[in-house]
Amino acid sequence: MKKYLLLVIISSFLLGCSNKENKVKNVERAFYYWKSGSSLNQETVDQLNKLQVKKIYYKFFEVDYSETMGNFPYQKNSPDRYTLKNLDSVSIVPTIFIKNEIFQYNNEKSLDKLADNIVFLINKYRKNRFQYGNDDANNFDYSEIQIDCDWAKSTKDKYFYLLKKIKQLSKKEISCTLRLYPYKYPDIMGVPPVDKVTLMCYNLIKPQSQKDKNSILDINELKSYLDKKRSYPVHLDVALPVFYWTLWYHNNHFAGLVNFNSADISGIAKQTKPMWYEMTEDYTFEYEYYLKKGDQLKIEEVDSKTIQEAISIIKKNVELDDTATISLFHLDDSTFKKYNHEEVSSFYSSFSK
Repeated sequence: MKKYLLLVIISSFLLGCSNKENKVKNVERAFYYWKSGSSLNQETVDQLNKLQVKKIYYKFFEVDYSETMGNFPYQKNSPDRYTLKNLDSVSIVPTIFIKNEIFQYNNEKSLDKLADNIVFLINKYRKNRFQYGNDDANNFDYSEIQIDCDWAKSTKDKYFYLLKKIKQLSKKEISCTLRLYPYKYPDIMGVPPVDKVTLMCYNLIKPQSQKDKNSILDINELKSYLDKKRSYPVHLDVALPVFYWTLWYHNNHFAGLVNFNSADISGIAKQTKPMWYEMTEDYTFEYEYYLKKGDQLKIEEVDSKTIQEAISIIKKNVELDDTATISLFHLDDSTFKKYNHEEVSSFYSSFSK
């Protein structure tokens, strides 16, 4: 009987330990900046300073491939001096998005050249956009490069080769993004040869595939990947979504993504079911979109309650180090209109509680 009670006590203790949430002692607060423009309004700068954000993953450019041009950069961007000088001790991490499709057209020789071009362009775009001459005093320095790529099993060898080459040429710390599938199945997808990875806890479903689910962040989908406690062989940081998008359907056919939320159309559309709206009149949005009466809109937003629920799941099932960077994707002038200061601050601080 005593042995039985002892086993029950030990089992209960072990079960309690396995369900215990991780606590990050030192949270480095970060944002992603993914827009094509480089300026932040003063209100956003003030909020970043108030939140004590210390890092911005700043998208410098994307890489695609064409038969005529080979590998080429597009959507090039860099921060300007006016943005940087008003931020309190914020480090900029040049971030490059690489389309997974390019690897089918590349071999090691062309990837060597691509790595060299990536490092060259980062150093070119880190220079002050309004700098004259060769004065290096106003350029921001950086110690890390992040590569964002949704690699596949068939492309991992070439992608990992490229990461090693960028590390070799840049002599910088290299990080990369990590989707939930390669996190859960490293034996299939491989482990990238980097100094650290950022686990991207969003975009879990293809936007048009399941019309009744929020493709940005669906809690049940998140649970299906984070279904038990796991450790990862590389230092792990975390990114959470604070963005929205709207899927526009005309005559029941997908017409594209439009950049407005439910508040923008509150007087000209009626809600028909969760996330779904129907236009009640014709509407032109910022002379960019012309919506017709009867058009359907699926507005995908993530409220603070859902983000907190996601944080709890991550803390229970993802092994995090004592120090970790928690990033919010992505920084926009509308971010602090949707979430107040206390809510945004709690997205970071909840990892330490």
